Amino acid sequence: MKGHEHKIPRMEDILNLPVQDPPCAEFSAAHIKWVKVEGGRQGGDDIALIPFARVGDFVKGESSNAECPASFRIESRRRRPEGSIRKPRVDGYLEYTLYWCSYGPEDYRENESGVLDGSSTKPASGKGSRPGRRHMMRGCICHFTVKRLYTRPLLALIIYNQRNHVDKSGLPCHGILDQDAMGTRAMYAPRISEEQRQKVMSMLYVGIPLDSIVQHHMEMVEGHGGPHNRDDFLSRNDVRNMERVIRNSSHELHEDDECSIRMWVQRHRKNVFYFQDSSGSEPFVLGMQTDWQLQQLVQYGHNGYIAFHSTFGLKKLKYPLCTLLVFNASRDAIPVAWVITSSFVSQDIHKWIGLLAERIQTKDPRWRLDAFLVDDPSFEISIIREAFQCRVLLCIWRARRSWIRRLLKTCCNFDVQREMFKHLGWLLYCTRRPNTMDSVEEFMQVFVDQCAFMDYFKSRWLPNIELWANGIRSLPVAGPEPNAAIESYHLRLKSKLFNEQYVDSWSRVDWLIHTLTTEFQSSYWLDQYSVETGYFENLRDKSFSTNAWYQALQILNVDVILDEQNLQYAKVISQTDRSLAYTIWNPGSEFSLCDCPWSRLGNLCKHVIKVAITCKSQQVARPLLSAQVYRQALLTLLQNPPDDPLVLDHAILHATRLQQDIKGLEVLSNSGLLQPLPSEISSHVADNILFPRLH
Repeated sequence: MKGHEHKIPRMEDILNLPVQDPPCAEFSAAHIKWVKVEGGRQGGDDIALIPFARVGDFVKGESSNAECPASFRIESRRRRPEGSIRKPRVDGYLEYTLYWCSYGPEDYRENESGVLDGSSTKPASGKGSRPGRRHMMRGCICHFTVKRLYTRPLLALIIYNQRNHVDKSGLPCHGILDQDAMGTRAMYAPRISEEQRQKVMSMLYVGIPLDSIVQHHMEMVEGHGGPHNRDDFLSRNDVRNMERVIRNSSHELHEDDECSIRMWVQRHRKNVFYFQDSSGSEPFVLGMQTDWQLQQLVQYGHNGYIAFHSTFGLKKLKYPLCTLLVFNASRDAIPVAWVITSSFVSQDIHKWIGLLAERIQTKDPRWRLDAFLVDDPSFEISIIREAFQCRVLLCIWRARRSWIRRLLKTCCNFDVQREMFKHLGWLLYCTRRPNTMDSVEEFMQVFVDQCAFMDYFKSRWLPNIELWANGIRSLPVAGPEPNAAIESYHLRLKSKLFNEQYVDSWSRVDWLIHTLTTEFQSSYWLDQYSVETGYFENLRDKSFSTNAWYQALQILNVDVILDEQNLQYAKVISQTDRSLAYTIWNPGSEFSLCDCPWSRLGNLCKHVIKVAITCKSQQVARPLLSAQVYRQALLTLLQNPPDDPLVLDHAILHATRLQQDIKGLEVLSNSGLLQPLPSEISSHVADNILFPRLH
């Protein structure tokens, strides 16, 4: 039309429109610049392009309209397989989904004559007719269509057919703008939110009675001055319905485990970020992450770190379990994703790690990770670095725990235990001999009489000891603090899954999936909720409520006794019995050993961690074994410069890159991830790697 600066586009021009990806986690129509299309079936409608992966965020954002809270349901859906259309239209779709406000389209409000008005803009048939929900049907005609484009599968075309929440007469029909809705539930969203549903379901899973849930809810609503949204109208019937769902649910969706898994995946697509069914050449891989886990990952992983807890249940479960963990303000390890695979997780990490990173970035594009901790040196480190653009640290908690528990089982002499444990640390870091196998030979000769442990070591660790030693040479090593949090998670997972009452279910993966995503996750939800609100403290499992890392921070510095003239051991005064002091041998090392009851069970105790923190803060103990390896590598380079000028040029290039890499470590140190380097240049100059203090 002449005189118009911007021409209204036709449907044929939609691929020229900008793809809009608002930075907020959830967004609505208000965050998007809409274009009114000319001609075609969508003539006069508002359209926009967004990434298909963010359709769910848009639907959630639209449901949170302050003036007209709503819940958009899927009114109809159609799908086409790729390759089914020879010449697709520009707006042709792979998936077509019609979303309609749940307050419509039928209208069952009473008209002025007191007769129910059943007329609507859509015939009352099929999904559009819901007699059981008549009390909430108010004739709303707000609806939009989402098309996953056939020619651009990563994009979604949103066609907003009616953006206002009005009835066929054009008047507001619910929300605060509707005068007739004042003081009724029609002011609010028609259903409780997903967050409220998750809250109630978690309470039910951890065993909180129905009456207690209802009473707690009433107290919370009264506490903030009465109802403000649909969630505040939670009724006993709502809770009873959810209780019934739990009671009638079963992990066994099919008698065949593989069929049952596939059915679960189909029903819980939003909780699956990767799935590969087993075939002749491909292993089974399932990556799971609930909405709650994604929220925890975004909250605690941002500018923080993720840790692997891999190969759990290798002997008892059908397939081993791998968990990704983050650490909250209480230093507790929170599971934020699970991967179940029939092969070793390190072999298939390239298939799903990038998808998980994309899932996080989609939720919050500003999210960044500082470091990734791996507990197995066989992981493809370059793939993790590429996916998360962060440092990778090696965490040796698994080797430490396995060795000390086996020593306690096979050796009865405490002095021999601690000496063997110390030598195992030397062996792992090759601090006494540059060659790993030479260190192994020396270790076996010194403790040749410990036959039971040596048999275990030869069969379980000897084939991979070179791999571990090379991993320690090439990666920074995390200090003992995160080991305690990961170990606490390990014990909690073991306590839940390996209860003898479940022994008949260990061979089924569907049982593992169901238990993790329901009862086990709910126990972590309860911990978080209790800490934040102070409610239900009596229902928390006190044995796992805090870990040794957090407990160590509660020990006063004056309760740590260090003799700088004799650093073979340190003492920590008991926090429950002031007349008792525990002895920590080899203080400040990753292979310290304490004589307290918890440590004597093979666990990493708070006393060991407190002494390690004190040693580093006061700089009174020997450098960590990892620091000694780093120092020795630098000394070797200085003492053996290359003679060949060409090699020297390459060495200078590598040294420059190393210097840049060290600068990157200093950035992490400034953010709290690594302990700052000592300022003095002496024989004790070292890169004392310490896990970060959380803010």
